[in-house]
Amino acid sequence: MFEGSMVAIVTPFKNGRVDEKALRGLIEFQIAGGTQGIVPCGTTGESATLSHAEHDEVIGITVDACKGRVKVLAGTGSNSTSEAIELTQSAEKKGADGALLITPYYNKPSQDGLYLHFSTLARETDLPIVLYNVPGRTSVNMLPPTVQKLADIKNIVGIKEASGSLQQISEIIALCDQEFPVISGDDPLLWPILAIGGKGVISVTANVLPDKVFQLCRAAKDGDSGRARALHYELMEINDILFIDTNPVPVKLALALMGKVDDELRSPLAPMSADNIDKLKTVLRRYDLIS
Repeated sequence: MFEGSMVAIVTPFKNGRVDEKALRGLIEFQIAGGTQGIVPCGTTGESATLSHAEHDEVIGITVDACKGRVKVLAGTGSNSTSEAIELTQSAEKKGADGALLITPYYNKPSQDGLYLHFSTLARETDLPIVLYNVPGRTSVNMLPPTVQKLADIKNIVGIKEASGSLQQISEIIALCDQEFPVISGDDPLLWPILAIGGKGVISVTANVLPDKVFQLCRAAKDGDSGRARALHYELMEINDILFIDTNPVPVKLALALMGKVDDELRSPLAPMSADNIDKLKTVLRRYDLIS
């Protein structure tokens, strides 16, 4: 249901408010580039500093802009189970195709706590749920046996894995049915994850190069490992530079330099240093993204 090239889309702001015009423009840019799914209100979308009303607004705009052309997988996670239920049910009402749910951050729940959190959520919505494991952000790592148990729940349909461990990702793929897709949450590891059986990506890099990320996913699906490998190395430098600072600071500036959004972040995120801006511009020029 959710596989291939998907974008963790930024939330553009203008004067402190969601910039609907810019968001709709980004979505058209993504669809034209081959992106197969739009993921609003994730980490890259600055979900942690969106109000509930803004969550609803961004998801509603995204659903309307996509018009059924591609799937909308809405970020609705929280470190509070009740809040995650509220956000997920709201996304369901807005017409999202699925919900991306991060492991609860800060609380540091046990594996039993993670199972309870996600199984409770699954009972409270009819939306397909994609789990999201990113221990570098949450300080908790959802282990493969826990994922295996959750995969038995009917409307838990996949996982975005950003643990950075190919061993852990391999274990999840080995334990879970082939119908339960493992999706890369790390752009630099996309090709290795696809090579061991992953089914796609929720990508930061796709914000600026949707066509290249799509081509890599398509090459892997078609069994063209030579093409996929070449694209992996072609994207390596930009994958690296887009994480020179905290995500989404670099990718949002890149989009601003490309003329697609205002360079506006939500506090406590801060602008990049002048040195890092120069490095980013140098790489963007090498990819012909700015003149």
